[in-house]
Amino acid sequence: MKKIFYTSSAMFILTLSFGGDIDEGKILFENKCAACHTATRPATIEAMNSLIAPPMQGVMRHVNMTFGYDKKAAMTFIKDYTLNPSKEKALCMPQKIDRFGLMPSQKGSVTEQELDKISNYLTIAY
Repeated sequence: MKKIFYTSSAMFILTLSFGGDIDEGKILFENKCAACHTATRPATIEAMNSLIAPPMQGVMRHVNMTFGYDKKAAMTFIKDYTLNPSKEKALCMPQKIDRFGLMPSQKGSVTEQELDKISNYLTIAY
């Protein structure tokens, strides 16, 4: 119960701090990204084996390890990689690309404005 309270409280504070952008970013993530990227790591091996892309929690761990507190650089990376993915740019371990393949470009599936909101949400939520 405490975890739910803290998570809800944190999201409420973030919403107050960043207005509707975080809400819009979350909705866009759920509509544009969550078909492939679950938000968190699945709890069962069966669910883990059924993944078609790494969970966003793990993806953002690598983004945060690389960019630290430089939110602007992290957002720039997310937007660039989403539209122009490559093995050279990938921050994940090579075995993740071996397992899931390289993320396909999302050109035509997401706009720059949508990516601004999604990347803002990801850098705040994770």
